[in-house]
Amino acid sequence: MEDVIGRLLEAELKAEAIVGEANRRREALINEARAKAQLMEQQFETNREQLRAPFLKEAEARAREAVAELGRKYLERQRNLRELAARHEQEATAAALALILDPGR
Repeated sequence: MEDVIGRLLEAELKAEAIVGEANRRREALINEARAKAQLMEQQFETNREQLRAPFLKEAEARAREAVAELGRKYLERQRNLRELAARHEQEATAAALALILDPGR
C-alpha cells in the first residue's frame, strides 16, 4: 500500500512539474507573441507614410487632372460666352442702326 501511495505521490509530483512547465511555456509563447505584435505595430507605424505615399501620389495626380479638366471647361465656356456676346453686340448694333436710319419702321 505504501508503495502504491508513494507511486501516486511521485506521479502527482511529475504531473505538477509537467503542468508547471506547460504553464511556463504558455507564458513564454504569450510574451513572445506580444513582443512580435508590438514590433509589427512599431514597424507599421514607421512605414505608414511609405504605405500611404503611393495612394497620396495617385490622389494628387487625379486632383491635378480634375483641375486641368475644369480649367479646360472654364476656358471653353468663356470662349462660348464671348462669341455669344459678340454676336449679340452685332445684332444689337444692327438693330440700333436700323432704328436710327429708319425710325418709322
